[in-house]
Amino acid sequence: MLLVSAAGPVLRAADPSTFHQIFDFTDYGQVLSLVRNSVIAGAILGVVAGLISVFVMRRDLPFAVHGISELSFAGAAAALLLGVNVVVGSLAGSMLAALAIGALGVRARDRNSVIGVLMPFGLGLGVLFLSLYKGRGANKFGLLTGQIVAIDSPQLSWLIGISIVVIAALLLLWRPLTFASVDPEVAAARGVPVRLLAPVFMIVLGLTVAMSVQIVGALLVLSIVVTPAAAAMRVTATPWLTTVLSVLFAFVSVVGGILLALGSTLPISPYITTISFSFYVLCRAIGAVRERRGWIRRPRAA
Repeated sequence: MLLVSAAGPVLRAADPSTFHQIFDFTDYGQVLSLVRNSVIAGAILGVVAGLISVFVMRRDLPFAVHGISELSFAGAAAALLLGVNVVVGSLAGSMLAALAIGALGVRARDRNSVIGVLMPFGLGLGVLFLSLYKGRGANKFGLLTGQIVAIDSPQLSWLIGISIVVIAALLLLWRPLTFASVDPEVAAARGVPVRLLAPVFMIVLGLTVAMSVQIVGALLVLSIVVTPAAAAMRVTATPWLTTVLSVLFAFVSVVGGILLALGSTLPISPYITTISFSFYVLCRAIGAVRERRGWIRRPRAA
């Protein structure tokens, strides 16, 4: 389709064939049935990531998420090279990073230094292991950016088991963790074990990141573990509503990304990150308008 302007230059609009090269929803129902495990895993991950995202933002830990994901990637790459379960390798890397950050980085300055050291180390190890791996190239790429058909029945069982542990831990720790996240000094004065909660939460966060790497890849974990709560906090300061919106945003981002990727030739990651980022932009615009008109109290910066 050609559009001719009054000045004469000819502009070529989007070619419809380009759309069909990217999207093809022929036999969509049959394709959907083949990746049922991925859709179920994505739905579970959306709920878990949305819940923990709230605490990641309250405790100012987005950088830690990125650091843990790099070590999780290294563990998964090592497992791929050794021919063992990738989920187990991803979990081992996440736990190692979470324990190191929790033990060595109690203060924010120390924590950022530890993460800054761990990130390039983990990424370098992962690249080394993938370079030595002689198997399918899709397996290498999937560890970094995720792949929609990666979830088989054993991996789904792992993800369900980890999710149960994470949700149970969050429900058990919800009140003291919220108190310690909002005002750690007052919480400590009231007898809340703030120093103990820090490494415990890092372990729970490590489990969630290990799950996320299986779906969206190590490089894009932030889009579902950080962005949902960051978006929700732009439109509300109410704790329960922030949690509900965060879970909703994460769920729609992951499941919506999977459903779009099924009818596309592109990887899953661009869809998940685009949906997640769209929520953030929309919430930031709504929050700015409401704040300007004095309709809400400004939430903490996200």
